[in-house]
Amino acid sequence: MSADETAPGESGAGGPVSELSAPNPACSGRERPENGIATVHAAGAVVWRARPGGGTEVAVVHRPRYDDWSLPKGKVDPGETIAHTAFREISEETGLTCVLSRRLPQVTYRIPTRDGGRAVKSVDYFSARVRSGSFLPNEEVDELRWMTTEQAREQLSYALDVSVLDAFDRLPTDTATLLLVRHAKAGTRSRFSGDDTLRPLSEAGFAQRQALHTLLPLFGPERVHSAPRLRCEQTVSPLAEELGVDIGDEPLLSEEGYWSDPSDAVQRLLEIAAMPGIAVVCSQGGVIPDLVTRLAAESGLEPGEVRSKKASVWTLTFQRGRPSGHNAAPALHLAAADYLAEPCS
Repeated sequence: MSADETAPGESGAGGPVSELSAPNPACSGRERPENGIATVHAAGAVVWRARPGGGTEVAVVHRPRYDDWSLPKGKVDPGETIAHTAFREISEETGLTCVLSRRLPQVTYRIPTRDGGRAVKSVDYFSARVRSGSFLPNEEVDELRWMTTEQAREQLSYALDVSVLDAFDRLPTDTATLLLVRHAKAGTRSRFSGDDTLRPLSEAGFAQRQALHTLLPLFGPERVHSAPRLRCEQTVSPLAEELGVDIGDEPLLSEEGYWSDPSDAVQRLLEIAAMPGIAVVCSQGGVIPDLVTRLAAESGLEPGEVRSKKASVWTLTFQRGRPSGHNAAPALHLAAADYLAEPCS
């Protein structure tokens, strides 16, 4: 396989996103043309599972339409975020239900359009661990093979897919994931006459909450934590109710708690991340940018601009280090941080 191979009728190449990755595109499968060239958004995943004898194997699919081997992916439908698209396409092409985690490189290439023109296709990828299901041949995919990453590199038809697999291989699969959520819209502090800790979500905020409730479960959360603010608790209460768990109270992750001792707050977040199971933590706009920046700086990552729009999500991936002492838990450090702007409501 040569380095410049691409999909049938396609040309071009893309590069990896940074460790602190870009936001998801608008909730539409196509953007308005720039310089006469439209962008078609798509999403997919490196689907993986643990091998019975140890190690990891990934899914490679055969598409009879192109007679090629690729990673599962497909176009964004109107109203979807890239995470929704990746989850849906995995299910449709492979029959598998997966848990999404960190973002992998975004790739771009040219594709022909029905009117004889050209468009840019942009594909965002995730790492996706298999939870359940089994493959059944279908119109899009007639064969699925489980392979080591080394075998998959030889099987994949396109260099762009190999570059995504290379990025997947740069981190072990034994990582810890934490979803850091900013609360949904709650009006303004100046227009609320009561105790600000009791300021509730607005009508727009409840719509954002509903949209978040379709997004967060794709990442397989098992625990829910929140700053002691009604608007934070309301943002994640549907998820907690669905999981049948209580919302853990986190005073250090409120604005005044955080700024009284940021180091303690960072340590508390690491403690939450180190607990068994994936956690959702809801906090405030005065906390999240500095918190993510500190975590990134401590791990040698370049944070750049750390966004935190209402109802947005940072997917934080932590790598486990060596225990610092006898009977001590393995230390965690931030390995990747991916920003998903507020989901479409």
